[in-house]
Amino acid sequence: MGKLFNEITSQEIAKLAGVSRSTVSKVINNYSDVSKETYEKVMKIIKDYNYYPNLSAQALKGKETKTLGLFMISPVLFSDDVHSDTMIGKVIENASMLGYHVLTYIIRNPKDTEAFETVKEAFYQKRIGGGIFIGSESDEPLIEELIREGFAIGIMDQNLAGRQEPNRIVVNFKCEESSTRAIDYLVLLNHRKIAIINGSLKKYSGVQKYRGFLEGIRKNNLDIPDAWITYGDFSENSGFSLMEKILDSNHGLPTAVCAANDLVAFGAIRAIQKRGLELPKDISIIGSDDHILSSYFKPALTTFKVNFAEILRLLTFKVVKYIEEGSTSDNIEKELEIDFVIRDSCRYI
Repeated sequence: MGKLFNEITSQEIAKLAGVSRSTVSKVINNYSDVSKETYEKVMKIIKDYNYYPNLSAQALKGKETKTLGLFMISPVLFSDDVHSDTMIGKVIENASMLGYHVLTYIIRNPKDTEAFETVKEAFYQKRIGGGIFIGSESDEPLIEELIREGFAIGIMDQNLAGRQEPNRIVVNFKCEESSTRAIDYLVLLNHRKIAIINGSLKKYSGVQKYRGFLEGIRKNNLDIPDAWITYGDFSENSGFSLMEKILDSNHGLPTAVCAANDLVAFGAIRAIQKRGLELPKDISIIGSDDHILSSYFKPALTTFKVNFAEILRLLTFKVVKYIEEGSTSDNIEKELEIDFVIRDSCRYI
């Protein structure tokens, strides 16, 4: 009869049945959107291979487990950035206060079919009661499918017009306003040759920051070369490579740089110092987020402090509230305020 129980996996069952892993999970959990033919085919393989002992007792009984999924989406290693460790720790800390465990999964590429199925399977098999996503693009198909299926989903950094389902729980921060203030501050210090290293426009915060930069340029009547307005992916390596392009452009040196976040600023600083230039003597720089290392940098980085601890507290508490009560007030939170932190990386000229 093939493998003994405990040896076969859901992926192998899916392959034998010619369906996806999430379909196998739907069959096991009696979802209504599976055809009778598919249901019977999958169930026959499950029974033939004694698959049931591989599932948790809670899932077999149809009970919700007091576990949250935390899904970090990034093409770079999260372990390389202490800030990411802090965010994971905050979710675990808040979940523990509510009596929940946290299952953490790193998604390098949400378009990877296998990763997609692994995440969906955790929901369909009821190994987690809801999920929190960090680092996703604004319109992420994986997240949208899970929301359509009715799962409790918390998202940091999203704004999709007309989508206000009660199980879509979103918290953002006022990054557009802070980007405009960054330009205003540099102009106050007599800078007019300002370069911009923005984040990805596929993310809500990237779009908001870009709009904020443009508003700052407009209101201060700045004439900035197109080569000085760049876009990356919010990573340190992106900041380094884009700063090099700005320095190599034929428009001379900017006197200041606005970075999409502090990691981007760190990368830009490396590129500037690699050229033998000094901060802020030759070039001033301003970041955003107030990374845990920003105050230790030399010079200490001027930035905007984002209260990630409060964002993650709100996300965790609201997701748990939806799981336990089926509703939450203000599931899409108003954008949180950002504080300006002036340090040593910008100078008056």
